Amino acid sequence: MDVQTLTFIFVGTTFALYIGIAIWARAGNTDDFYVAGGGVPPLANGMATAADWMSAASFISMAGIISFVGRDGAVYLMGWTGGYVLLALLLAPYLRKFGKYTVPDFIGDRYYSDIARLVAVVCVLFVSFTYVAGQMRGVGIVFSRFLEVEITTGVLIGMTIVFFYAVLGGMKGITYTQVAQYCVLIFAFLVPAIFISILMTGNPVPQLGFGSTLADGSNIYLLDKLDQLSTELGFAAYTAGNKSTIDVFFITAALMVGTAGLPHVIVRFFTVPKVRDARISAGYALVFIAILYTTAPALASFARVNLINTVSNTEYKLTPSWFKNWENTNLIAWVDKNQDGKIQYFSGKAFSGKPQFLKTRGPEGERQISNTSTANNNELYIDRDIMVLANPEIANLPNWVIALVAAGGLAAALSTAAGLLLVISTSISHDLLKKMFLKNITDRQELFFARVSAAFAIIIAGYFGIHPPGFVAQVVAFAFGLAASSFFPVILMGIFSKRMNREGAISGMITGLAFTAGYIIYFKFIDPSANSAENWWFGISPEGIGTMGMVFNFIVAILVSRVTAPPPDEIKDMVDDIRIPQGAGASYHHLES
Repeated sequence: MDVQTLTFIFVGTTFALYIGIAIWARAGNTDDFYVAGGGVPPLANGMATAADWMSAASFISMAGIISFVGRDGAVYLMGWTGGYVLLALLLAPYLRKFGKYTVPDFIGDRYYSDIARLVAVVCVLFVSFTYVAGQMRGVGIVFSRFLEVEITTGVLIGMTIVFFYAVLGGMKGITYTQVAQYCVLIFAFLVPAIFISILMTGNPVPQLGFGSTLADGSNIYLLDKLDQLSTELGFAAYTAGNKSTIDVFFITAALMVGTAGLPHVIVRFFTVPKVRDARISAGYALVFIAILYTTAPALASFARVNLINTVSNTEYKLTPSWFKNWENTNLIAWVDKNQDGKIQYFSGKAFSGKPQFLKTRGPEGERQISNTSTANNNELYIDRDIMVLANPEIANLPNWVIALVAAGGLAAALSTAAGLLLVISTSISHDLLKKMFLKNITDRQELFFARVSAAFAIIIAGYFGIHPPGFVAQVVAFAFGLAASSFFPVILMGIFSKRMNREGAISGMITGLAFTAGYIIYFKFIDPSANSAENWWFGISPEGIGTMGMVFNFIVAILVSRVTAPPPDEIKDMVDDIRIPQGAGASYHHLES
């Protein structure tokens, strides 16, 4: 069968499975909709958390970034994985013992203030919509290539599917759907990695193939070969780091702390029966995540070698079918600058900005692109987000593997999108309406508002997916910076500092979020031409500025809390109760409804 037919079968089957699970696990009340009734077993919750966590950025874009930037891409591996250690040790069990529905719920009650709750809701919406934009972008990319539709159409299809199981099933439906999605995405990620590792190094374990010699008899190590190919084309050596030490530190820290502060990840630990299960869930999730994260560097290296060997200095007329298939999506393009009919791939931008493709072709079939850059000899434009999806085609693997990867990419994007959309709807229906503006609404009315909020959130998320502010992993990195600068300090101090009060928390959140968002917006949207190391503050890139925002949050919160009245005694008692380990294995605390 051809790739498109197989993709329809694989994607259609998995979508039917997701919708079937949502119908089976339909939420009947707010307890089911918000926290799946608080009865999810730790193993299932760990798997669902891994799927919720491993988004389009992890599945599609992370390996793509590592393929192009080499060692510098390790910041994503270290930051995103290390964040779970912080989450398991410092936040998850204490928030579970607190026993509420959402992060704004914790902040509002802990800081005895509806203003603090409102600021937290604004932070949730800011972070979640930024994050979900990357997921919808990933959905559009998969559909545009494998189902041969426009990215916009692909995003609309993804919105429809998410609508069914997020709006219908709530957290209960999403949890068990994510268990299925984890199985799909991890199988789809590992199968091509194993195949390609065997073909390139003779080793069936990608993590070991990454450090092995090539199977072509040259006795050259894979990474040595990649360094050689990269330097020959004018790129830096693949294993050399180009980022400054301070930027690597700040990006890694922002990703770690951002992980521990992401609302859609934290809320997963409200769904388990006992406090002890929150830690166990985090442990399972870390294992499930590590399976993909230890494979990603190997897959990235395989993809880079295959890309260069397949495309560089090849006559366009002789390029394999995968190149022209992806060219039709406008995510890869070639312009013949020297008119020799060959694809010259070198360091530097092939075009002055992202190419604006015309619908006409030249006499030899090449794309005619108007904004060609003459500053260098590079003739090839590649969108980083295609590397994992195109890898099986580049390696000439069977069609069913290509279709499987498409289904896996969609599973990764949709699982995280659903979790984010639920957090958005919960923040609106529970934290804004139930807790602040419509305090007397019934459980049934609250559930109705939650579903309506989810529907509106899906529409907004779809718009951001069609008009994203960057490539997938970059957009997600910004979301982590915003989470690091807004949530992590006030949650951590809310658990471990009885002196932290509402004035300090509100001031800290506003300061951290405003500084981080302003820095990112300036360099990415207001003056992109200034986005370079010499213009960054202390050499810190927008991807890492969330760490500095977090520091400002801590400083402002502590200073303001010291010059304002301390929290009431009942709040101090609440903090003591959250931190006391006694009863950690007790039965599930009743959640308010």
